[in-house]
Amino acid sequence: MPEISLVDDVVTVVGRERTLTHRPREVRLDDGTVVAHESVGGTLSSAWATDLGDLFVEVVHLGDGPRGAELVLVVTEHDVVSLGDLYVHDVPAAVPATWPVAIDLALGLLTDDTRVLTPSGEVTRADVEALHQRLLGVLHG
Repeated sequence: MPEISLVDDVVTVVGRERTLTHRPREVRLDDGTVVAHESVGGTLSSAWATDLGDLFVEVVHLGDGPRGAELVLVVTEHDVVSLGDLYVHDVPAAVPATWPVAIDLALGLLTDDTRVLTPSGEVTRADVEALHQRLLGVLHG
């Protein structure tokens, strides 16, 4: 069975043939492949996928969050989603209009049983829903 771990802000997915690491704005494979959004010099505009030998992973850019170019990692077979920096505990005083939209799209990837990983630890779908509401509150008053 593949190993999926979260240490600090790095999610590591160990497959049978390859290992992938996900940071909020970058994905690396152990073969040297680097995936980043085009806004930070990468080539990804919306989605990228690969096979690690025994599981399929997808990387998507759902929209800019607090810093921009945040990437979301989806490991469908194991119901794991890594939100990177799209999820924060403390909402800032100003919110870019794209951030609540990106969170809304991320909610579509989650079930109540999804293991949701963030740089600050694991959260639930309900936590992500609450963040979405707080972001909308800041954006729309």
